[in-house]
Amino acid sequence: MNNNLLFDFTVDKTAKTVFITREFDAELSLVWDAFTKQEILDQWTAPAPWVSKTKYMNFVVGGKRFYAMVSPEGQERWLIQKYTSISPKTNFKMLNAFADKDENPELPGSEWDYTFSEQNGKTKVSITIYNESLARMEKMIEMGFTEGFKMSMNNLDNLLATLSQR
Repeated sequence: MNNNLLFDFTVDKTAKTVFITREFDAELSLVWDAFTKQEILDQWTAPAPWVSKTKYMNFVVGGKRFYAMVSPEGQERWLIQKYTSISPKTNFKMLNAFADKDENPELPGSEWDYTFSEQNGKTKVSITIYNESLARMEKMIEMGFTEGFKMSMNNLDNLLATLSQR
């Protein structure tokens, strides 16, 4: 893992927004696939020892990903993501909400905006997470989002290193 890669994580409570910029030592097409293909997403999105299990995913505008973060004890925390905009290899947007196992969302959710760019063989991913309510954002942070997201990014770094060697 390259420790010189950019990683900025900022929480702006006034704007009810989390801003994340993360650089990866991998080509853009590989990083894009890691964020948009179910079989790759499930390998890195859950912070260990939790695992991600996608029930279904349809990465098209109006499509959804419905998945659970599963603890070693079998506890499930379901999430539903609805894709609202996709510009291949450059940007996608989605609505994200916690849900129950029957896909009933816990509203309000949050709006995620991912932007991808590549320079000198490194890919930068900028993520803006806007929360409709401060209470929802604070709940997300209290549930360990910051630490969990950073762990997931490290998982992705390790996975990209493995995939790049293939």
